[in-house]
Amino acid sequence: MKLVVQVKLLPTPEQAPALEATLRACNRAATYASQVAFAKHLKDRNGLQKEVYADLKATFGLSAQPVVRAVKKVVDAYATLKANLQAGNLGPPTSKYDARTVSIWTVDGRMKGVRFACSPDQLKTLVQYRKGESDLVQRGGKWFLMATCDIPEPAVYEPAGWIGVDRGIVNLATTSDGTNHQGRRLSRYRRWQARKRAELQARQTRSATRRLARRTRKERRHATQVNHVISKEIVSVAQRTGRGIAVEHLGGIVSVARGTFRPWAYIW
Repeated sequence: MKLVVQVKLLPTPEQAPALEATLRACNRAATYASQVAFAKHLKDRNGLQKEVYADLKATFGLSAQPVVRAVKKVVDAYATLKANLQAGNLGPPTSKYDARTVSIWTVDGRMKGVRFACSPDQLKTLVQYRKGESDLVQRGGKWFLMATCDIPEPAVYEPAGWIGVDRGIVNLATTSDGTNHQGRRLSRYRRWQARKRAELQARQTRSATRRLARRTRKERRHATQVNHVISKEIVSVAQRTGRGIAVEHLGGIVSVARGTFRPWAYIW
């Protein structure tokens, strides 16, 4: 089972410029590879890598491993786009983790001893299960590393029963045990944020636009946290009582009345 762990990097003033230069170089390399893939209709990883490998190393100053990762990012992006269209609906540095520091490849060479912050559980997961790629991300002036971990599949057991979960707007989640997780506070928070966004939009200044983007991200994080707390509470009850979790199958009023549920590992 793949799990992505996000840790916050704490680079020194001397380390930050190298990270920024690395991110720019890898993004430019991925953009170039994407243009070649589109122009020459190259969809497979080996074909695209053969076409652009030498150019990426010579032009963008990348070593072999980030070149290979940039090519894979481009191929994966096109594959995801194709899948989304059918359904109707960058540059990754390599990294090595230590206790509380990480070693990252940069255009100035491998940078060792970059500090990062995470929870004890995240650190334990990284030390035991980190495997695969890591993505360097700069967001809001802060640095993050997205590390892929390969966690063993949990043991499958037959639950003693099920907790049915019905999702909604007024009540974010209602369980078959009769517990209601109301969404009034979240609704009030969203209405307040909507008024603040309207005020910022009316100003039509560059500063207001930046503040609007920050406020939007803050609202999204708050809603995610509320959903996470509710999910954890329901999962905790299920674990304590030895039951599984079933999310309502929205197949119509009849199926709801009959209590038709489908098993689900996690609600959000």
